[in-house]
Amino acid sequence: MSKRVYLHIGAPKTGTTYLQDRLRLNARTLTAHDIHFPSRNMAVDAPLFHFRAALDLMGQDWGGEPGHAVGSWDALVRRIRRLDGTIIVSHEILAPAQTAQIAKAKATIARAGAELHIVYSARDQARQIPAAWQESIKQGRTWSYRQFCKRVVKQRSWFSRAFDLPEVLIAWGEGLPPEQVHVVTVPQSRGPELWQRNCAVFGIDPAWAPRESEARNASLGVPETAMLRRLNAQLERVPRQEPSYDGLVRRMLAEETLVQRTSKPLLLPPQMQEWAESDAERWIEWIVGSDVSVHGDVEDLRPRPRDPEAGWANPDKIGAKPQLKAAIEALAAMTAEAGRRGDPGDKLASKVKQRVRQLRDD
Repeated sequence: MSKRVYLHIGAPKTGTTYLQDRLRLNARTLTAHDIHFPSRNMAVDAPLFHFRAALDLMGQDWGGEPGHAVGSWDALVRRIRRLDGTIIVSHEILAPAQTAQIAKAKATIARAGAELHIVYSARDQARQIPAAWQESIKQGRTWSYRQFCKRVVKQRSWFSRAFDLPEVLIAWGEGLPPEQVHVVTVPQSRGPELWQRNCAVFGIDPAWAPRESEARNASLGVPETAMLRRLNAQLERVPRQEPSYDGLVRRMLAEETLVQRTSKPLLLPPQMQEWAESDAERWIEWIVGSDVSVHGDVEDLRPRPRDPEAGWANPDKIGAKPQLKAAIEALAAMTAEAGRRGDPGDKLASKVKQRVRQLRDD
């Protein structure tokens, strides 16, 4: 039986968390149809295995104990070598890989006897940029929205390299026929269509993956993100690999508590609308001229016209009062978590209390 590896390289903030979790949940039924989403063992599920493999390939080491990813790419390739049919490998940090890293990925997959397909998901910059800045804040960064946007426009950030569709696919697609390079456009509206487009790429009948995923990387509002950025500054940029930050601040505080609040959404700055539209035109021209496989509608890559009724809330200038309301809920959640752990002296909880007092006194 022939062997194909679909290497899904991103981009970040395009529904990758949902895709990976749904593939994980339905791995057994998909295997019955010769579609594989390989895991390492019972202790390391497929999304974590692929994350570590991507880290190893990229020469990075964050998200766990030092050295936790070493050898993971070779382990993944060994799994590929033993499989037949369709094999899906997915992690969004692969998008901005360097030339040598891409060459290694292609060479090792070729030696495993597989035909390589590159899959890249993309959505318009008006949705992508706010989501990316927010994600960086959830990961512990302290830069302002203005600073982040400036770096993206000038191509000076990791996210800008991961989001540049033509540059990413020129690098990953070199030496591959265009029919083995796939672009999946993210629909403008939420629903099952993105999953269906991914299924079309991988050759999955949706009936083969009936278990729905609850994994969502939901967005925070403007005051919640602004408050979290100030908290990060108070925490003096706790390293992302620090377990207490990742577990308490990113997961419990941001993704479980603050995401429940209803507040003004984060939008692309008005002065960047023209830039986003121009970038979309550049992407579409490249796609049409490259003959790569497109799953979806390239018009999804154009930002929607700004809604004049939506207004613009600058997260760099939002007042202390709306942040304080978010901070009070954050403090309540952190205090409850510290009590649950039996550790009322938790350093992070203590610093949250400091941040709330400062906001109250502003």
